[in-house]
Amino acid sequence: MAEPLLGAHMSIAGGVYNAFLHGKSVGCSTIQIFVKSNNQWRAKPLSDEEVEKYHQLQKETGIHPVVAHDSYLINAASQDKALFAKSREALKIELERCQTLKIPHLVMHPGSPLGAGEKVGLATIARAINEVFDELEDKGTKIALEATAGQGSHLGYKFEHLADIIGQVKQQNRMAVCLDTCHVFAAGYDIRTAEGYKNVMAEYDRIVGLKHLAAIHFNDSKKGLGSRVDRHEHIGKGELGKEAFGFFLNDSRLAGIPKILETPKGPDYAEDKENLKVLRSLIKK
Repeated sequence: MAEPLLGAHMSIAGGVYNAFLHGKSVGCSTIQIFVKSNNQWRAKPLSDEEVEKYHQLQKETGIHPVVAHDSYLINAASQDKALFAKSREALKIELERCQTLKIPHLVMHPGSPLGAGEKVGLATIARAINEVFDELEDKGTKIALEATAGQGSHLGYKFEHLADIIGQVKQQNRMAVCLDTCHVFAAGYDIRTAEGYKNVMAEYDRIVGLKHLAAIHFNDSKKGLGSRVDRHEHIGKGELGKEAFGFFLNDSRLAGIPKILETPKGPDYAEDKENLKVLRSLIKK
């Protein structure tokens, strides 16, 4: 089996291209980034110089693929007309930026319908995606729906939710899925044992399909099974335990899928280095 694609979410402060330098210093073979400021709706367009430098540093560092994550401000399930419109437009801008940077997947939190119910919320998310796809031609970037912990009224904590949204999207070839170990565990899927992992992945494959799986976020969980609380912890330091990550790392079906840390860290990325070391120790030679 080839060396797994392992990495972490990297800062784009000072320019999107800087993420490659951070990733290289940590020992990443893949990274995740925001393609614009995460806490602002708008962003100035990417300059030709910035795009050129991004591609140049990607080539020099050999970090590939890059996974993008959308802004946490976006709520495509919102029943508030103004917020829905802002969310849909922001999603379109981020997808456009991914296309410019030739990023294959944009990870998206499905969103929260805030009391309108699951059926309405799922249909609203699909509507937002359909409208964005209608306005932007397919240039190779897919939207990857992220499985969530189900905190509050957030959708995406059941595999059925992900399948439902994809099923309502007209251009399904432009859709993918991102699993998060903390989220699926907090949502009630027990992946702590070999048998549990096997059953959960079989259920995911039956309901959504392994063919749609594009990325996996590697996070331990501060809270227990089925807690529906989204709190990331360092690998092996949470309720999930490090053995669970070994099941993913040694599953040959997932060899080509980026596995990315979203664990807490300081400015020197020391925690990422330690977590990657723990993960690599779980790979069977």
